[in-house]
Amino acid sequence: MSLKRQSAGPAVVLVGRPNVGKSTLFNRITGSRRAIVTAIAGTTRDVNAQPAEWQNVGFTLVDTGGMFGASEDPLHRLVYEHGQRAVSTAEVVVFVVDGREGLVPGDEDIAASLRSVEAPIILAVNKMDDRRARGRAVEFYKLGFEPVVEIAAEHGEGTGDLLDEVISRLPARRSHSPSSGQAHSTSSTHAHDPDHPDHPDHPDHPESRSLERETSVAIVGRPNVGKSSLLNRILREERSIVSDMPGTTRDSVDALLTWHRRTFRIVDTAGIRRPGRVARSGQLEAVSVLVAKRAIEKADVAVLVVDATEGATDQDAAIAGEAEKAGCGVIIAANKWDLMKGRGAEFSKEFDEELRRQVKFLDYAPLLHISAATGERSGKVVETIDKVAEARMRRIPTGELNRFVQAVTAVHPPASPGKREVRILYAAQTSVAPPTFVFFTNVATEFHFSYERFLVNRLRESFGLLGTPVRIQVRKRS
Repeated sequence: MSLKRQSAGPAVVLVGRPNVGKSTLFNRITGSRRAIVTAIAGTTRDVNAQPAEWQNVGFTLVDTGGMFGASEDPLHRLVYEHGQRAVSTAEVVVFVVDGREGLVPGDEDIAASLRSVEAPIILAVNKMDDRRARGRAVEFYKLGFEPVVEIAAEHGEGTGDLLDEVISRLPARRSHSPSSGQAHSTSSTHAHDPDHPDHPDHPDHPESRSLERETSVAIVGRPNVGKSSLLNRILREERSIVSDMPGTTRDSVDALLTWHRRTFRIVDTAGIRRPGRVARSGQLEAVSVLVAKRAIEKADVAVLVVDATEGATDQDAAIAGEAEKAGCGVIIAANKWDLMKGRGAEFSKEFDEELRRQVKFLDYAPLLHISAATGERSGKVVETIDKVAEARMRRIPTGELNRFVQAVTAVHPPASPGKREVRILYAAQTSVAPPTFVFFTNVATEFHFSYERFLVNRLRESFGLLGTPVRIQVRKRS
């Protein structure tokens, strides 16, 4: 299986103590709200990466958790290890400090650890819009890093100057090799050969690959069911922090994956608990859940991870309902299946039947038995995502669709809530993602719910609409 992580350009890594404004700066530069921002120190745990651009120069901006300083987070050691791993891949490091607080020992600890890093380091003194920060930027020159850029990430002040410094230190700007012109002329020689990778029409050419549609995948579920473990298994790296403590993931962590020349953006979301429990736990979890739900709304495919040792719960059904309502394709992954071994084939059948009963409105969703811990059938997850994403975008030719309608209605005529005889005159597919069909009739503006379910099931069987919702609209021909 050809499977690899995809990079979106050189990495620019933000580091600093907890609560100095790294996530605010991350959101400002990427133009997103991917990183959760609160006044609680240590909010960010996972490494969050997003593509960014300045002056037509692209790069990947990486937000890390607070790596030094006092922290009551029981996962602080794991946060530190992931942050260090991100720094080791950096082309440029932006060291963010709090100008309002001035130089503190935690900043000096980070500075000491960064001196062994080969990448250029830029010191960004944040919160300089606060009057308490006036004149304190000079304290940070003691750390020995240049340039020192004064910014206010919340309001965008100074971020342009910071980005100018960043892109001037990226590899493409740093290197002016005389051999680069020769390399360009060589690739131009092959540019007229369609069988050569440098030809724009070749499937391996960067421009050709960039035209392929990116499939967005959200890994969703209750806390501690193994979502982060599954993401790490699929990517074959420790991308998300994993622990036995429920609620480990806060931000929605995403990564690009290339599989058989297809590109997937896979998002690991925070665990979604019942609304009452979320409300009692405070702002941080409420925001995490909101971000997770936003990821579902944007996803092409949602992978609902269920704990096989517990079976499906009402909350699993509620999360599945969010995905179905959003119109994304759905796959159910029963994780921790390695702990179910030895229970026999009859147990597997009973488990599936009970799970299907609990989420009966998702009878169309593929069900996989997996183990993120051992890797059992984890490859099947990516393969099934690809099939479901393709089905969600499938368009049925109008002629073929109407031949289907004739064959189905000849055997099973339509029924409506009223008493009048209903005839389907013709049908058309009006959209994809999810597939949506309009049936024009002589009198009815809706079908009986049982006939609508029958039509949807037959559409799935006939046209291979695996794992995707199917929408039906009924109109009376005017």
